[in-house]
Amino acid sequence: MKHIRIGAGAGYSGDRIEPAIELAEKGNIDYLIFECLAERTIALAQQAKMKDPTLGYDPLLADRMQAVLRICSEKGIKIITNMGAANPLGAAAKIKEIALSLGLTKLKIAAISGDDVLSILQQGHYVDESGSPVMALGERLLSANAYLGAQPLVDALAQGADVIVTGRVADPALVLAPLIHAFGWEMDDWHRLGQGTLVGHLLECAGQITGGYFADPGYKDVPDLARLGFPIGEVSEDGSVIITKVAGSGGRVTAATCKEQLLYEIHNPAAYLTPDVVADFSAVTISEIGTDRVAIHGATGHPKTGMLKVSIGYIDSYIGEGQMSYAGPGALARAQFALDIVAERLKTTEVKVDEIRYDLIGVNAIHGAGLSMPDSEPYEVRIRVVARTDSLKEAIRIGNEVETLYTCGPAGGGGATKVAKDVVAVRSTLLPEASVMTSIHYSA
Repeated sequence: MKHIRIGAGAGYSGDRIEPAIELAEKGNIDYLIFECLAERTIALAQQAKMKDPTLGYDPLLADRMQAVLRICSEKGIKIITNMGAANPLGAAAKIKEIALSLGLTKLKIAAISGDDVLSILQQGHYVDESGSPVMALGERLLSANAYLGAQPLVDALAQGADVIVTGRVADPALVLAPLIHAFGWEMDDWHRLGQGTLVGHLLECAGQITGGYFADPGYKDVPDLARLGFPIGEVSEDGSVIITKVAGSGGRVTAATCKEQLLYEIHNPAAYLTPDVVADFSAVTISEIGTDRVAIHGATGHPKTGMLKVSIGYIDSYIGEGQMSYAGPGALARAQFALDIVAERLKTTEVKVDEIRYDLIGVNAIHGAGLSMPDSEPYEVRIRVVARTDSLKEAIRIGNEVETLYTCGPAGGGGATKVAKDVVAVRSTLLPEASVMTSIHYSA
């Protein structure tokens, strides 16, 4: 039975680069996937593009391409990534520039556009999942990107693309596309599309399935996380997959690591909605067949809904934060005193906040005073005051009040930091698939 090997070179925008190099050099793979686009990432990329139209793609795109482009070209490995973010065409131009600098003059680099649907939403009467009109966001509206399916990527592969860079696509589609292309699956073969979507879901977070984020010393031990190997999917023509990694790399691939990833971000295992298929993972079986080799099959699928999820990015509010440290005898008492002073100052100076919290980091910052207060006196404590506001001006005042504790607060405060910034949030709506047009562009 025919099979192909797909390596996952990144699970998020800031992920390590070395594991992708290892996959390209030693993984004997046919495709290298970089999944780098979280829900808010594309809205932040739109902000970057507004400031400089040549930007808006992943900040590590150039570093990743510099690291793997030559190896992949020499070995015939095709690269598929959503590092285009808000600017796939700009990303493709940058990849072309890097390829030429490396003497790679024959690479065919494709950019997929069409996910940016802001203008479509602006012409209609769409509501988000809360029932609010999208256009009520007014000038706070930053971006609207539809989750595309695998079809435009399949088309680019059929046209001989060596590198494909996209903006917003469904994460599993990055893996599903080469499976459809390699095995000739039909776009209404719901069973295989469901199985291929499972493969994509297992690989999309890269190191999570090889032991990263799984590790819990003494309970779930994972060796050599500093050299964590990223996963390889050995996919057969029927859609079944063996998850493995490069021999000798750090981490583990076990039934348990695969089960945790299988459950990741799945609301309904029997109906996982994607642009390509409604996948059904409810009958999936997982079995260890060797060291760092786990066989997985049993997914199926049902016809897609014909609707695309759209992620809407907008400026929700502003956040101001200030921190300072106290150490030595009486550190906890002085830190609490400092928080009390800041609270009184913010009240008497009439700083306008929508919500605010006062934290003693290391004491109660995560679970609150009811669960987290220590039995013994901590030797060092760091205070944090953080508030949500309606304006950047008010947000700046939060950190300023904490900083004044240097000379106006209790003894021994040091290491003050402060920050004020806007808060980019996301909402979702649905758009008919037929209203979204995609295009493939090739860098000259």
